[in-house]
Amino acid sequence: MKKIYFLTLLLVVTFTGCELEQLPEATASRNAIFGSKEGLDLYVNSFYTMLPNGNGCTTRDAMSDYLAVKTVPQFLQEAYGASNSSGWDWGDLRNINYFLKYNVNPAVPADVREDYNGIAKFFRAYFYFEKVKRFGNVPWIGKPLDVSDTTILYGGRDPRTLVMDSVLADINYACSNIKATSEPSRSLITKYVAYALKSRICLFEGTFRKYHTELGLENTANFWLNEAVTAAEAVMNSGIYSIYTTGGSTKAYRALFTSTSVITSEVMLAALMDQTLNELHDANWYWTSGTYGDKASFIRSFINTYLKIDGTPFTDTPGWETMLFKDEVKNRDHRLQQTIRMGDYKRIVGGVYVPAPPVFSYTFTGYQPIKWTLDDEYYDTRDLNVNDVPLFRYAEVLLNYAEAKAELGTLTDADWANTIGKLRARAGITGGLTTKPTVVDTYLQSTYFPDINDPVILEIRRERGIELCLEGFRFHDILRWKRGELMKMEWNGFYVPELVTPLDLNEDGILDVAFYQGTKPSPAVPGVTYVDVSDKPTNSQRLKNNTYGELTWMNNYPRVWDDKRYYYPIPTSALITNPNLGQNPGWE
Repeated sequence: MKKIYFLTLLLVVTFTGCELEQLPEATASRNAIFGSKEGLDLYVNSFYTMLPNGNGCTTRDAMSDYLAVKTVPQFLQEAYGASNSSGWDWGDLRNINYFLKYNVNPAVPADVREDYNGIAKFFRAYFYFEKVKRFGNVPWIGKPLDVSDTTILYGGRDPRTLVMDSVLADINYACSNIKATSEPSRSLITKYVAYALKSRICLFEGTFRKYHTELGLENTANFWLNEAVTAAEAVMNSGIYSIYTTGGSTKAYRALFTSTSVITSEVMLAALMDQTLNELHDANWYWTSGTYGDKASFIRSFINTYLKIDGTPFTDTPGWETMLFKDEVKNRDHRLQQTIRMGDYKRIVGGVYVPAPPVFSYTFTGYQPIKWTLDDEYYDTRDLNVNDVPLFRYAEVLLNYAEAKAELGTLTDADWANTIGKLRARAGITGGLTTKPTVVDTYLQSTYFPDINDPVILEIRRERGIELCLEGFRFHDILRWKRGELMKMEWNGFYVPELVTPLDLNEDGILDVAFYQGTKPSPAVPGVTYVDVSDKPTNSQRLKNNTYGELTWMNNYPRVWDDKRYYYPIPTSALITNPNLGQNPGWE
């Protein structure tokens, strides 16, 4: 991300009960900032801090339906309430609105000012999109406030329709007025990044309105879905981006997330790492440490959704329920081997590549992620990762386009081939690339989306889950599809046929793990990790059928979901300051 050196422009002081912040006018001469292109550029740089950094991206799916973690997320516990809530901060908005108000100096040509206003409005749309996703109705504030604006400062929240119409106006302005169409470093906002954001916003809003019928906005859903389609089409028709395939189906996908040089053919915007500036992230530490982070691993129910290499459902395979890990991962969508430790995966240990099966000091399920990690133990402690982190990818734009058109009922075979077909071809899948599916996958439907009977929508949701996993989309996808109940899915792992007998997880001739109850076997097999699956209250790791079956994790710790959790509560501190905000339903 663009580095910010001139922090004086970011000095702010809190001065109102609404937690809106004012930029002190004494910080720098207004003419010095707004009187030249260089000043505008310097100011606009400050907006980039709103975007996630490396750590903020690689761990955003820790609360999702497809990851088991070491403790139940606070939001999914019964005791969660307004006193635990966060995110009601408005300093970034004040910074943007101040810029938009004062970027009127005629010393700067009008088209230049409009370009920078486009970037500012991109960020205001981004800011409000995040707020609406989190809280639903929020106050729309389109100017920098001062102490005399008490009606706004202590007013209530505005309707979702007003706020989202304003967001759409902002992102449309950004798409029309940002001049740059491409930027080599992929660290700056361009016209087509704005279109990508628009496709993301409009898909979310269209599907949220369609499936959340309690809002009474279903009749407006198609408008937003059509806007998502046209925004995605603008990116697709630009000819700037393509699906990255260098290295073939077994390497290209993961390279997007482990490269130390951003892959510009597909990545539209990235958080760039720079070792000389100590701009690094901690993905290896998070995804390999037995003590740090969430120890997040995929559940088997999600792994089951990866297709076989011929494009047919894995769960159509006879006997899939009792397949051993070493067998179930074979002949599958090649993204699977680029997402978890399996097969011939190796890492550098002591300067030498060695086989690296799932490590049970980390994983609870056996499906240990590798999507963001570098294959060298050097990076496994502290924040040492140098791999760049994509924030916007062309693949997401294709998925947004396909889903919006499917929801509208207008997706053609050609659309399928140019979107889902391209992504699956990159993953090595050979079947079903050119024509839409016509048969419902009963496992996918019954496990995830029982109310969806359209095989096209089901398959696009499958594809979105797999292609974008661990990139921070899943929880909000669940919210907009109104499938919050998925957050209570059992945390299940691979199949264990019997106790005590060690398993060779990667078929390298070395035994890796065994499961026991009661007393650890003695003598122990050298190199084998022994995992206690005793059925006792203090033990959270068990087998579904007591002495055999799928691994389970934390079945004895309930997770809760109810409709109020489609929004976060307004934090107690904000309500104390301004009771007119009102609380979200169910959180009173």
